[in-house]
Amino acid sequence: MKIFIKNMVCGRCISAVENIFNDAGIKLKSISLGEIETESEISDQDLLSLEKGLEKTGFERIKDSAHQLIEKIKNLIIIKIGSLDIDENFLLSEFLSDALYKDYSSLSKTFSQNENITLEQFFILQKIEKVKELLLYNEFNLTEIAGKLGYKSVQHLSSQFRNSTGFTPTEFKKLKVHTRKPLDLV
Repeated sequence: MKIFIKNMVCGRCISAVENIFNDAGIKLKSISLGEIETESEISDQDLLSLEKGLEKTGFERIKDSAHQLIEKIKNLIIIKIGSLDIDENFLLSEFLSDALYKDYSSLSKTFSQNENITLEQFFILQKIEKVKELLLYNEFNLTEIAGKLGYKSVQHLSSQFRNSTGFTPTEFKKLKVHTRKPLDLV
């Protein structure tokens, strides 16, 4: 049985959800971001119990196909950005169409109708959150960050960063309080 879970955005999320299923005595065939396959069917009563356990830890079972698709899109974007390997000629439309075997316009329309944000805006916001993280860790300079996240220039990154946060990357680094959003809330 396949179950789709909202808000699984990292390895720790996989561990947390796996623990919920293990505690319920449900054996898993496979688990990945946003998707679980159990070895056998789950009773309605066990499913309700699982949903309560998931909700207690900030996760949610996704029941309809549109929201399942949106969660797959979000996870693909988060993984791509997390890889820090985005070419400056990267096209989100090609990436998602190839990964999901669907026309980008239908993916974009479904996403926008359900999330009240465009796919491109979501992608930019996710990249900005990654820039914040990388700035705070001080592992890379701005030129390296721009290169790893597919920006054609530091100026382009800085412009998007300022439009999104109200600060330049340098001003953000100097702030005493660094506001970052959890990836599942972007």
